[in-house]
Amino acid sequence: MRSPDGRIAVAAGKSRPRASAQERERVRLYEARRRFNASLVQRRRRDNVIAGVAGGILLLGILAGQAAYYTVGPGTPEPAPSPTPTSTTSETPAPSPTATDSPTPTPTP
Repeated sequence: MRSPDGRIAVAAGKSRPRASAQERERVRLYEARRRFNASLVQRRRRDNVIAGVAGGILLLGILAGQAAYYTVGPGTPEPAPSPTPTSTTSETPAPSPTATDSPTPTPTP
């Protein structure tokens, strides 16, 4: 049956439920994709935090190991013998110079 302007008339009730079902399906797919992408972002953030914490712990462990190796372990430097301090006070008095009968040298001209 044709409408007055020449188009074919379609029953109004048949096309609307199909369009509505397609629209609902598109909305459902859109929401599913949105939730999926949101979960991916959340997982990436969680993985980055875990990697950062694990990396920090690894660095602290490496630094502690190096410090322990060079302060306590086989990496410690060999102790060098230090010279023994000499005492400034002696128990025996030093001999005092005595006068000698030897001639004194004369300067040469």
